[in-house]
Amino acid sequence: MGADTWWFIGASCGQLLLALSLLRTRSPERTELAPQALALLRGGRRAVVVVALVALHQRGAVAAGRKGTIRANGGPGRTRDPVQLGVHSSLRRALGIRVLASQPRARRAVDALRAELGRAGLLRPYGRLRVARVLLVCAVATVAAGLLITRPSGAGLALALGLGAVPTVIASALLFLPPTPRAARRLLAGLRERHPLPAHRREVTDGNLVLLYVALYGDPALALFLPRFSRDGGLLGQGGGTDGYATGRGWFGGGDGWGAGEGGGGGGSD
Repeated sequence: MGADTWWFIGASCGQLLLALSLLRTRSPERTELAPQALALLRGGRRAVVVVALVALHQRGAVAAGRKGTIRANGGPGRTRDPVQLGVHSSLRRALGIRVLASQPRARRAVDALRAELGRAGLLRPYGRLRVARVLLVCAVATVAAGLLITRPSGAGLALALGLGAVPTVIASALLFLPPTPRAARRLLAGLRERHPLPAHRREVTDGNLVLLYVALYGDPALALFLPRFSRDGGLLGQGGGTDGYATGRGWFGGGDGWGAGEGGGGGGSD
């Protein structure tokens, strides 16, 4: 195996080590998180917005609109939570959940929460994760390019394939590394073990517990505790109407027969 082949394999190992340094996270600073932070760890941006909408709905601040959208139903209430305020201020007209999650104010609030979890060691920062994945792809490509350019043969080829397989296999596996580190996944698993989803919604009367269940379980908790709001507002599955802002056919306060206080305060009401 020639020196040129060694250079390519060495460059691939260097890219792999740099990617590993970007993927490392610090030891978590805390383990008690608000429901919206837990939702971000479990399901990303959309899950955070859903939990914020449930909290707003409990105070009567939002309601289901037409065709699978969410509409504002008054002020946000007494909250200083930046995500809830960002989501509520984005509802100048009825929006589907996917469009709502992409609104600038909602995005900025979720990005700030993401940065906070990154500093706490519970989430890999998106920018570092993206750069690390580019480096991992480059590590695989560098080995392949080295073999094509230097064209080793005989025993040199076998040695090059064996040595090049090490960074290639490791980089390929790391490409599928989730944004949440192991500590965050253990945290979610522990909370699910301590708070299993109840069989009936009447077993839970605390609105804060409802938020916790929605953050931990997503759709099953939505269907259990807020079936009408979740169904009519397009929160379940990949639903969520795009009528409104996305297509220019939105409504301000399009009523569907729901009272302003429906679902407000009670943990199991809808």
